[in-house]
Amino acid sequence: MFTIREFLRAEVKPALGCTEPGAVALAVARAREELKGKVDAVCAVVSDSIYKNGVDVGIPGTDGLRGNNVAASLSAFCGKSEYGLEVLKDCSREDISAAMDLLKENAVQVVPDLEKHGVYVKASVRSGKDEAVCIIEKSHTGITEVTLNEKTVFSAEKPSAGSTGAGKSITDEVAGMKFGDLVSLVDTMDEEDVEYVMAGVDMNMAIAEYGLDPAHSTGLDVGKTIRDHSGPCFDSEDLSMKIKAYAASAADARMAGTPMPVMSSAGSGNHGVTAILPVAVCAAHYKKEREETAKAIAFSHLATSYVKSRTGRLSPTCGCTVAAGAGAAAGITYLMTKDAEKAAEAMLLILGNLAGMMCDGAKYTCALKVGTGSLEAYHAALIVMAGHHPEAQGLVGHNLENTVNNMVTVSKNGMENLDRAIIEVINQRFA
Repeated sequence: MFTIREFLRAEVKPALGCTEPGAVALAVARAREELKGKVDAVCAVVSDSIYKNGVDVGIPGTDGLRGNNVAASLSAFCGKSEYGLEVLKDCSREDISAAMDLLKENAVQVVPDLEKHGVYVKASVRSGKDEAVCIIEKSHTGITEVTLNEKTVFSAEKPSAGSTGAGKSITDEVAGMKFGDLVSLVDTMDEEDVEYVMAGVDMNMAIAEYGLDPAHSTGLDVGKTIRDHSGPCFDSEDLSMKIKAYAASAADARMAGTPMPVMSSAGSGNHGVTAILPVAVCAAHYKKEREETAKAIAFSHLATSYVKSRTGRLSPTCGCTVAAGAGAAAGITYLMTKDAEKAAEAMLLILGNLAGMMCDGAKYTCALKVGTGSLEAYHAALIVMAGHHPEAQGLVGHNLENTVNNMVTVSKNGMENLDRAIIEVINQRFA
């Protein structure tokens, strides 16, 4: 059994930009580090989900350049694997220019393997006669193998990120836990854990405020538009629009490639935005103490991971609305009631509401989905606190575990070809 500190360090991490091109960049960087000369070519074979999620999303610090291929090319010049999902944070103008030259030479390829699902990246980097390969599996930082000229220089049976002493990943352990046992970990938090969680609040509030700043135009400006048309009610007793605007503005900035990190949750930056900001905005409004705020946000992270551990790191459904939206609903409810059972009921409302929202890749319109998940999380908490909860109907089962299992069944059996269909639609634009 893991501790709350081990959970937070494994599942709640800073990420710069979208985590899918981040994983591509990380694999390229780790492979390149085995080479001595100038990079001549890069080829990354990725899963359907990695490909889909990285096609249209902005790459931080590149003034609007988008896509997995940009991340791969840029990482060949400035990527540092020691930074994890902040692998591209040292990029400069010279690096961008060199990366664009490599792309113009058609020396960078990112191709989908439609038989690979979830998190999978195999990056091959060539310099002269030498070729290095890095494979990432299961988690976005889970490097499982590195080779140089077909000789293994690193091998791990399982992804090293987030593993327990027994070699079993924390995500795998979460998947086997009961909800009550998992979220009870918030009661073991100490001051160091509180500070770590609140650092994530500061990080995500900073990018939200960047997106709300009139001096910046980010993505579709969803959050800013909501704020500007809310009038005096934006800071009133009605928190709805404030929650949606803050969450959406953070996603606006992130999807546009603003070079600011976010604190992720369950392997995704947008999950982190949704899991953290609605709870934090509520806590600030009701003037909650720092420790109870941190515990409620940790509760949200735990609840998000409860869902994600069962659906998979990447899935056909939109995780930032479904999983992180459910987590935020649980976190807000716990913040206001300290009742884990009511928090689970709030999650049922989100799953009954948003389980059918599909993931069609990371892009500007993700801000709309993040805003929806955050707003509905607040509404779910209000409904539960008013004494209501759904009966078993549709995908909603008799309890949380049953409901999540129902959602997974539909996702796997009814949506198994969704990613393939979305990629076909996306690729038509490039034909």
